[in-house]
Amino acid sequence: MKVRKVPMRRCVGCMESKPKKELVRIVYDPLGNLVLDPTGKANGRGVYLCPNSECIEKAKKKRTINRGLKRDIDQQQLEKVFEELSAYERKDS
Repeated sequence: MKVRKVPMRRCVGCMESKPKKELVRIVYDPLGNLVLDPTGKANGRGVYLCPNSECIEKAKKKRTINRGLKRDIDQQQLEKVFEELSAYERKDS
């Protein structure tokens, strides 16, 4: 029986490679909206982030989401996504 390859992605907060299923994707969609993508399948450029408060704070401080998405993101949009991500973290716990 073949061993299945597990897709790995790098968190933009802690910069650790983890299995894709453990991370949450944040997407800048073609319409210009920044959205949380729990399925990992939405269209648009995306970055991955661990769903914990330490990684969220590191990503805010280092502005790695802007760098990963290759565009300057409005602070209001970022805060909205961070609030959704915090709610997602509480739901998973």
